[in-house]
Order: sequence, then C-alpha cells, then structure tokens
Amino acid sequence: MVEQKATNVTWQGGDISREDRQQILRQKGATIWFTGLSGSGKSTVAVALEQTLFNMGKLSYRLDGDNVRLGINKNLGFSEEDRTENIRRIGEVSKLFSDAGTIALSSFISPYKADRDQVRLLHEAADLKFVEVFVDCALSTAEERDPKGLYKKARAGEIKNFTGIDDPYEAPSNPEIHLRTDEMTIEQEVQIIIDHLKEHGIIREKYLTREDDTSDIVAAI
Repeated sequence: MVEQKATNVTWQGGDISREDRQQILRQKGATIWFTGLSGSGKSTVAVALEQTLFNMGKLSYRLDGDNVRLGINKNLGFSEEDRTENIRRIGEVSKLFSDAGTIALSSFISPYKADRDQVRLLHEAADLKFVEVFVDCALSTAEERDPKGLYKKARAGEIKNFTGIDDPYEAPSNPEIHLRTDEMTIEQEVQIIIDHLKEHGIIREKYLTREDDTSDIVAAI
C-alpha cells in the first residue's frame, strides 16, 4: 500500500453521478485487465476488442504498456519496485476511466499477483467491475512470435529482469476469463470477452433512455 504523502486533501465529488454517466453512455464502466507474457497476444486481442466494441457503439479506451511508459510512467524502469508502481498508477487511471462510464482495456504484463490483486481491490472498493483476462500461451510460442525481438535480447543477456526469462511471471489462479492464444482464433477470443460483458450487464444490445416510460432506468443497465 502506497503511503499518502499529501495532507489536507479530500476527495471532491460532483453533482453528476456514475448512474447519470451510465445512462447517457448506455453502458457500464469497467476495467478489462489483460495480463500475460510478452508476445502472448494481449495487445492483439485488446485492439480487436476495442474495434468490436466501437462497431457496437460502445465507448472503450485502450491502455497499453508501451504507451503508458512513454507518458505517465516514463520515469519508471523494470525493477520489481518500478513494476509495482507502474501497475499501481495504471490501476488508478483505469479506475477513473471506469468510473466515467468507459470500458478501460488495460493491457500489461503485470507479472505479480499481488499487484493485480491490489488493482482488483481498488475497483471493488469503488463498486466498479474488474475483469481479469489471462492471455495465456506457451513460453515457446511467445518466443517464436517475439514481435519486438525482446526474448532474443533477453536470452543474450542484453536485457535484464525480463519476465519469463530471468524474472518471474505469476499466472492468475482464478481469472474471470482464460484465453489460450496458441489454441484460439482472435475472433473466438473477442467473442468470449463480449459474451462475458453481456452476461454481467456491462454492455447490452439496447439500453433504456430518459424518454422510456420507466421508473428505474439505471436498474436496466
């Protein structure tokens, strides 16, 4: 748990509720957290899911490991401490997107179970949906893909603290969704996630509007 250093600070709310935002967007906010080895297919499935949601008229935003490290986390490296802070920060950002009614697609190796659990607890404490997606494949398959040539460099000793080689990856024990990208097509993977979002009421084909004759719009969302 990170120490609160700033004093005399209080969370500032507003007059627009989460339910108001859900109503206007016609969806619930949620964080879909993709975790897996480098090369497992996290970004690939997240990009495909983002496009599918867009085609369905649903608002999502993709947060990717490289993109975040070029901006908000540009001062962090790959030590265990920096990895933990990297995930803590993006967990807070994902929570804000989710609270705003957006479906955050967070694609990070996030190798340590404790860090992922902290992000889950952060969402649960705020009564926000957190869906852990284990993007799984054999290490040999990830190395064969190696889109950035990182495994080759790690094997040669040019990169230190590389997950799966000289740094551990702690696989999720009970994720909401488990994808085997060395056995499934991208279409199958996306459909599994879409089915989960529908089943848990995060998205629906049709949402009620203010004009609908109902006393409880939010309950239908």
